[in-house]
Amino acid sequence: MGRRPGRTPASALRRGRHRGRPPRRLTRTLPYGPIVGPWARLGFALHPLLRRLYREVADGGFGPDYRLLPLLGPGPSVVGEYLARREASVAVEHPEWPAGVVPILTWGCAMYAGVDCLSAEGQVLLFEPNPYSGGSWAECWFLDSAGLAVWLETWLAGTGWFEEDAPDRDGVVEPRPWDQAVSRLSSGTRAVRRKSIPGRE
Repeated sequence: MGRRPGRTPASALRRGRHRGRPPRRLTRTLPYGPIVGPWARLGFALHPLLRRLYREVADGGFGPDYRLLPLLGPGPSVVGEYLARREASVAVEHPEWPAGVVPILTWGCAMYAGVDCLSAEGQVLLFEPNPYSGGSWAECWFLDSAGLAVWLETWLAGTGWFEEDAPDRDGVVEPRPWDQAVSRLSSGTRAVRRKSIPGRE
C-alpha cells in the first residue's frame, strides 16, 4: 500500500500534541462561532470529539506526521478539502469521496486521514489512491481505527502504524479495507445531515 499506513481528555492531548515532529507554535483554539459556520457549509455537524479538539486543543497543527489541518483557512483546511473532493464526486459514475467523511490530515503522496462524522465513534479512515486503476474507488478506502478517541490514544502512545519507531512493530495493527466503502460511495451524491447543532453538546 505504498507507505505504511475512552475519551481522550483535552489535557492529555495538549501534553502530547507535539509528538512526531519538532514543536512549533500552535494556532489558537476556535470559539463557538467558527465551529458553527462549517456545519452550515458541510451540511452536517462535525463529530463531537473532533469539535472538542478544535475548541480545546488548537485549530490544527498537532497530531501525527503532517499534523491536523486547520478547520478553515485560505490554504488547505478540513472544510476546504472536503468541499473540493465532494464537488468532484457529484454527478460522476465513480465518486471518490463519500459524504460525511472529513479529511483531517494528509499523509503525503495524495493520502489522507479522514473522520467519518456520520458514525457514532467517529471512525478514522485512510484514503490511499495510489493503487487506483479505474472504476470504483472503494479499493482505496481503509479503516484505520474504529474511533477517533482510539486513534488519538494510539498516536499518544506511539504505537500507530505511522510510527516508524513503534516499540513493537509486530503488534502494530495495519489499516484494513473499509467494509462500508462500496455502499457509502454509491450513495455519495445524496444529501447528508446530522441533527445535532455543533458546540451544543
